[in-house]
Amino acid sequence: MGTRSLTHVFETYFDSEKDEKVSKKLLTMYRQYDGYPSGMGMDLVNFLKDGIVVNGISVNETRKVFNGAGCLSAQLVAHFKTGSGGIYIQSINDVDCWQDYEYNIIVDFDSKEIIFECIRTGFEENNEILFSGNIHDFEKQFEEIVS
Repeated sequence: MGTRSLTHVFETYFDSEKDEKVSKKLLTMYRQYDGYPSGMGMDLVNFLKDGIVVNGISVNETRKVFNGAGCLSAQLVAHFKTGSGGIYIQSINDVDCWQDYEYNIIVDFDSKEIIFECIRTGFEENNEILFSGNIHDFEKQFEEIVS
């Protein structure tokens, strides 16, 4: 039996017609095993930490870029899905896959920032947010998060 996790990617932006911030879930990815913060949490951080969110790709760009949340989602799946099993795409409406942890990657299209959240879910009604903030802060606070 593995330690299951869900990873969600959200795109947020300001909708001037509605005069409010809008959030859309673009991806839900299920990992069958090693969903712990020391496993999937750090794997996600290592994938995301050197990337930047952009709106349009320059031909001279040398950095790792995510051209919005959709591009980040596609790169995420390509990075983690290396063969059969292990990683699965779920419906964005799925909330109960017997996961022990959930990870939210929230791409703010307006500020081009990525917010990372790590949540302990288990089988309990009350979820515990272990971390919410900048990816680099997750690395700095890692020992506190996993203890």
